[in-house]
Amino acid sequence: MERDGQLELYDRLATRLKEAHSRVRSPQVPDSARVALTRKLLIITAASKHDLADAQRRLERLMTDIDEGRFPDGHRDVHVDGLQ
Repeated sequence: MERDGQLELYDRLATRLKEAHSRVRSPQVPDSARVALTRKLLIITAASKHDLADAQRRLERLMTDIDEGRFPDGHRDVHVDGLQ
């Protein structure tokens, strides 16, 4: 049963990563933030190989930031109003 739960978590994470990559490529994401967001997604993808639950938590935090228009820009975060 443990194995089935892990496969389900992996499937959900893979679906959310695909959605996150699509959203990062959207025109609403500033070019200055796109590279940093892509790096974060690559880090989350790498983390998923070792700890699915941690990768899912990281991805959900990142998706919340994207939903709320908070984007990394160099060494600081930039908030963009009106993005959903």
